[in-house]
Amino acid sequence: MSRSILPKRSRFVAALLLAASAFSVGPAWSQSESFYKGKTVRFVVGSATANFYDSWARLIARYWGKYIAGNPTVIVQNMPGAGSITAVNYVYGVAKSDGLHVVLPNNSIYIEQLIGRREARFDLRKFHWLGSASQDSIMFYMRADTGLKSVGDIVKAKQPPSCGGSGTTSSDYIIARILELTVGAKINSVSGYQGGSDADLAVEKGEIACRAHTLASHFGREPFNSWHKKGFDFHVLQSGRKRDPRAAEAPTMYEVLDEFKVADTKRRVAQALLSGGEFGRPVMVTPGTPLERVKILRDGFRNVLKDPELLAEAKRARMDVEYASGEELEALLKEVLNQPPEVIEQARKILGG
Repeated sequence: MSRSILPKRSRFVAALLLAASAFSVGPAWSQSESFYKGKTVRFVVGSATANFYDSWARLIARYWGKYIAGNPTVIVQNMPGAGSITAVNYVYGVAKSDGLHVVLPNNSIYIEQLIGRREARFDLRKFHWLGSASQDSIMFYMRADTGLKSVGDIVKAKQPPSCGGSGTTSSDYIIARILELTVGAKINSVSGYQGGSDADLAVEKGEIACRAHTLASHFGREPFNSWHKKGFDFHVLQSGRKRDPRAAEAPTMYEVLDEFKVADTKRRVAQALLSGGEFGRPVMVTPGTPLERVKILRDGFRNVLKDPELLAEAKRARMDVEYASGEELEALLKEVLNQPPEVIEQARKILGG
């Protein structure tokens, strides 16, 4: 039997402090839990339904409520427009700062702030970043019947190919402008598609000849499985630092920059604009959300990506889960926004900021 070595009066004081501590800690957790109990968390996605971002949001939403104290309902709300600017503007400037609105934007949304786009009425540094479910590189593909099978072919082409996407932060537009800046390749960018599926359909119909999107969204699903069997498309370029084995024939952007002996400032612009793959599928909650709720959401986001059912469903859909924390994303954001004036000016010039 153990015995306290504290004097009697000290034991009495310690007991009172322990009781007070239990009283203060217990209600704090209960308040956090009771806040979300019976509530609905709106998971705003900056793209149309059936887009790969939408698929990620719906996968997470199906299980996330189990891992948030109070077990709220999580529903997906699509808000496409202007390459996710519409969605981020809404969550930043309209939604309440109560932890009930989270947003999954285009992973290159940071570029709008980097170049100071006036339509972007937000400061990404003020959001609380919850994490990302995956990281991914961009792949630039072309209809095979164009005969354009390399960046060099595009540089030499008499007629610039037309490439389509949702807006100025879509992968298509960014790749096109980087290639124009660094190697002089001309690509006619067609913006305004509501989502990736619409742009892919436009390629299939012959409205446009090329598109850029994530490697994960290109392999293991339609229409690309059928395209590959028919030799319909050709993989021209990928954005990662190493070639992905699924598209081993496609050189990386960095290999192309080396091939064309691109100057350092232009290389820095390319690197800054290609950081979207490292953000992956970023999820943020409204600025001003109480920190205890941010922690609940961050913990829930980390834990939901370990859920066996979610992982099994992701595997069937060929969606590779690769978690990055909110703190990691905030550090990455700080790094990519901290660019020399000449890099920002070049980026602004090529993106029309």
